[in-house]
Amino acid sequence: MPDDRAMMAPIEATAHLLSLTDLIAGAESLKAAGHADRAVLIYKQWVAFNPDHPLYYAAAFNYGILLGEAGDNAGAVLAMRDAIRAKPDFYPPHINLGTLFEKLGQRDAAVGQWRVMLDLVPGVTGDAVTYKTLALKQIGRVLEGVSEDTAAEDALRQSLEINPDQADVVQHWIALRQRQCKWPVLSDLPQAKVSRLLGSISPLSLACHADDPIFQLANAHTYNRKAIGLPDEPPVDWSSYAPSTRRAGPLRIGYVSSDLREHAVGFSMTDVVALHDRARVEIFAYYCGIRSIDATQGRIRSSVDHWRDISDLDDIAAFRKIKDDDIDILVDLNGYTKDARTKLFALRPAPINVNWFGFPGTMGSPYHHYIIADDMVIPATHARYYSETVLRLPCYQPNDRHRVVASEAVSRADEGLPEDAFIFCCLNGSQKITPPTFARWMQILHGVPGSVLWILTATAETNERLRQCAKDSGIAPERLIFAGKKANPQHLARYALADLFLDNMPYGAHTTAADAMWMGVPILTLPGRSFASRVCSSLVRAAGIEEMICTSPADYVARAIALGRDRNAIYRLKNRLAEKRATCTLFDTPNLVSKLESLYEQMWADFVEGRLPQPDLRNLDIYHEAGVQQDLSAMEAMPDDEYEALYRRTLDRRNRVYPVGPDALLWGAGQG
Repeated sequence: MPDDRAMMAPIEATAHLLSLTDLIAGAESLKAAGHADRAVLIYKQWVAFNPDHPLYYAAAFNYGILLGEAGDNAGAVLAMRDAIRAKPDFYPPHINLGTLFEKLGQRDAAVGQWRVMLDLVPGVTGDAVTYKTLALKQIGRVLEGVSEDTAAEDALRQSLEINPDQADVVQHWIALRQRQCKWPVLSDLPQAKVSRLLGSISPLSLACHADDPIFQLANAHTYNRKAIGLPDEPPVDWSSYAPSTRRAGPLRIGYVSSDLREHAVGFSMTDVVALHDRARVEIFAYYCGIRSIDATQGRIRSSVDHWRDISDLDDIAAFRKIKDDDIDILVDLNGYTKDARTKLFALRPAPINVNWFGFPGTMGSPYHHYIIADDMVIPATHARYYSETVLRLPCYQPNDRHRVVASEAVSRADEGLPEDAFIFCCLNGSQKITPPTFARWMQILHGVPGSVLWILTATAETNERLRQCAKDSGIAPERLIFAGKKANPQHLARYALADLFLDNMPYGAHTTAADAMWMGVPILTLPGRSFASRVCSSLVRAAGIEEMICTSPADYVARAIALGRDRNAIYRLKNRLAEKRATCTLFDTPNLVSKLESLYEQMWADFVEGRLPQPDLRNLDIYHEAGVQQDLSAMEAMPDDEYEALYRRTLDRRNRVYPVGPDALLWGAGQG
């Protein structure tokens, strides 16, 4: 058989004589045949001998792409610069050069390159609009990643003013405004009204924005269709599965997550995977996150039966790996959060898909069969707000009983806290702070003279914005004290300095709440209708201090003030938390794991007996239309019956003009 390399040698030797069209075609053929290195060589020959060719810039650009794909980033940078020198107003190499700089860790150079391109782009042409929005999006993405929030938000806003129909840009713009406490978070842009922007909000941002589970269901479904979309291959059809063909042995459970590391999900799951009964389940972990070698990931890797890193695999390759592992139940520990691999679940490598713990709400997808909660997070009357069938644990959230707490003594002075003041705290991220929540906190500070509010730091500009909001409410700005970011052991240790944790609404404390109560700090919480707003109430009840669950905003404020004036009551609560820590439901992880395994067995029985539930997704596009019309800021104080009546009126009004039948007044049908 002839040697491929020998056959290609003449092509390489005469590559500089090829027309650009033949060069491109030849390189593509070589790549397709698995000879990308030869494609690089013929481009190298051509650009070396054709510097005056009128289309040199295009060849240099293609050469740079090939070098980048081959891992020669330095060579790719030089090639992209050549393309720019040859034709400065050819915009693709500007975009790629910035991306290369970012990949090499040169963030400022990346942003600078994209800004150079923005200055070169002319007024209004189709290509100009495309490249301007792309460059602005790239700038915003990179700056967001390094917490330069103001500049990132400005870049994304400019991109939306050019083209508001960029759902991913809308999502990041809203998330940045939430993180900066820029209120109102949603405001009209020149080319887009609030309702249009709300139509593209991400499910996670919506959980922070509104206590509206009907719209959250419809929004999750819309996000699934538009942002996730169809998988690249048809999903596995499990309808003809014969249980008699199943291998012997325990159920195989696959946990898919980008967060099995030093992350809230990783911290909470370490005990779970260690405690699973190997006579009942065999545990596979599919990790799809950033490269991480830390103690938490080490604990998880040593506890699971099989660790699979699928971070570098595309969806089809990862699907095949999971399918080859013969998984019975695949558990989604990401939901709609960063680095999720939702399309894996769409491909159905396992017959049963489960939504648990990673995302506080419904997936609204056609392929997530169950959601695991408890009767506080999802009461029976709320099951219709979820596309999945609801199964329940004694307490929804897992917890690690082996948290590492720093042994070094920490004082209030170390954290900049006044020694004798009553310390209210809320160590949740700033994206969870909303105007109604902040207003309640200011009322509480008014009612407890000398008290302070200790909150997690954001950017300097955001901290100053919150101080100004306090001042506008008649509260001295210095009564807001910001807790700096610390490693988790040190962060846990300082909780003991606080007197009372004030929960957020509508996205409350979850793992943060468990951490606080583990360290003996009681929490005052106000549940709403949505999943994210009810988790803290579940945890507070499971910790044995259910009297800390409030019934209304006014009750929340009044009780916080009463506790702020009664240190003896706080001492009693702290003592109860300490006494119950070893026995309460919240930290009884062995019981949670046993009950979880029973749920897995129930799911498998449903599947084998032909009862696997199918998500009810009827008319959710209509509910999405209805949701964007609502005043979401008014939802929080609305009684449940009035809330549902509001949607029924909206749908009835629509149905009179565009009738779709009685099903238009239905939404998710999860089992109670």
